Amino acid sequence: MTHTEEINNGKITAIVSYILIVGVLIAMSMNAENKNKFASFHIKQAAGLNILFISFGLLLSNFNNPYILLGFWTFIFVLIAYGFITAINGQQKPVPIVGNLFQTIFKNL
Repeated sequence: MTHTEEINNGKITAIVSYILIVGVLIAMSMNAENKNKFASFHIKQAAGLNILFISFGLLLSNFNNPYILLGFWTFIFVLIAYGFITAINGQQKPVPIVGNLFQTIFKNL
């Protein structure tokens, strides 16, 4: 299978992985039988972003400062949008700042 075919076959799964938290679980089940490297890359990115969202959300919920929360929401939204757009475009670019870390942490996913 060529690289272009692999991207085309895994594109739907990669896009689904960025849809809320359940998207990662759905994408993992879609990619379980026939492992697609492109889809796996984006599943790792989306899983890391969801864990980052939940952990930072729990941490920042103790602060009642709208500026901190606005910064957090903007940061997460930009990273998820970046990952989603790269999946749509068939690119395998890690999200800025934390993407390479997610690939390392979730290498067995």
